[in-house]
Amino acid sequence: MKAIDMRPGNGVKMDGKFWVVVGYEFRNPGNLRSFVNLKYKNVQSGAIIEKRHQPSEDLEAIDLDRRPMEFLYPEGKDAVFMDTENYDQVTIPEAVLGESLLYLRPNAVATVLLYEGRPILVELPASVDLTVKDTAPGVKKATVTNVQKDAEMETGLKTRVPDFIAQGEVVKISTADGSYLGRSKE
Repeated sequence: MKAIDMRPGNGVKMDGKFWVVVGYEFRNPGNLRSFVNLKYKNVQSGAIIEKRHQPSEDLEAIDLDRRPMEFLYPEGKDAVFMDTENYDQVTIPEAVLGESLLYLRPNAVATVLLYEGRPILVELPASVDLTVKDTAPGVKKATVTNVQKDAEMETGLKTRVPDFIAQGEVVKISTADGSYLGRSKE
């Protein structure tokens, strides 16, 4: 597969090791040749590296099994997920989860990438709806726009929300950077 066709979630074999693409950036500087900057996560160790490729460079792609799985509950630093197709339960270790648990409520569905039956990466949707667990009360008659305050979500995620958001409200949060996107329509 060509480097320009790679996307996050694709598997690659390099130097005898298996990697998953977790970041993709195409750059075309005006006075230089274009290149593709890929961020890889090692399947065995969890190490993350960045590598620059020519767009036409061939990479050895590997097939990964994508399964929608429902997050059931945390178990220590690990988490238990259930395959929504065959109802098998899988414990996913903390090294694979990373920061994913901060964006997942119980019973939320995420895509889990499996290689040879072993979970290697949890893909989150672009945004999730979370309930505000704790935040300072809003200031009455505050007319300054874009005033932000600290808030903690039900999952433990700490972010900043507008001043008018109250405790107990459901808000939409970006999984890319943990930022507030708006009120949820839930």
